[in-house]
Amino acid sequence: MSQAGCRFDYSGSRVLVTGGSNGIGAGVAGAFRAAGADVVITGTRDSAGDYDHDLSGYEYHSLQVKSPEEIEDLAGRLGRLDVLVNNAGASLPGGRNEWEPDVFEESVAINLFGAFRMSIACKELLAASAIPGGGSVINLASMSSYIAVPMVPGYGAAKAGIVQMTLNLAVTWVGEGIRVNAVAPGLVESNMTAVMKGIEALEKPQMDRTPMGRWGLPSDIAPSILFLASEEASFITGQTLNVDGGYSVA
Repeated sequence: MSQAGCRFDYSGSRVLVTGGSNGIGAGVAGAFRAAGADVVITGTRDSAGDYDHDLSGYEYHSLQVKSPEEIEDLAGRLGRLDVLVNNAGASLPGGRNEWEPDVFEESVAINLFGAFRMSIACKELLAASAIPGGGSVINLASMSSYIAVPMVPGYGAAKAGIVQMTLNLAVTWVGEGIRVNAVAPGLVESNMTAVMKGIEALEKPQMDRTPMGRWGLPSDIAPSILFLASEEASFITGQTLNVDGGYSVA
């Protein structure tokens, strides 16, 4: 028996995916584009042509999410917006030690402050959205939102903050027609996690704790984000959905 795939229609919608040039963000951006959305993505390189993979079909903007000025500038150029996906992030900025206070602070700025500033900067645009279900913010949390990650304490602290930020934004903005939710991926193949691949001491404990016994893919994460931003999820706000192969319950 065949099973029909779930399909979303975002025709006429405008979506911003920060960090949409690679990894989970690229998977999310591609899924929104396939569903008919006008998709804006950001990356850290000067232009879309600086990437090895094809980013044509997107509106690309270079953005450092730790820069308040760049965030305000981008928000001011969007024109309109229906969905914001706060995906941009990094661990061990520049390969440095997050136990050093300056590096810890930079990691939190990238992974938490940037998402908060982007949400605030886009609030009026999202409140004006006329799409079914209303304007929506989807934040990217992590399994490190819930468990100790001594290798990257700044990243873990920031991702824990993402969950709390999601709760507060959701309650505060509900009266303005903006829903705010988050997705917490498990171990997903990306540039950030590539360093773990094939290194047993890093990879095996994660796989042993994941009941499904495999790495996730960006295509495993994207459908949950499209759902949370859709009319079908119009009674859902303030939630963090774990998409983790069972990691969080093992």
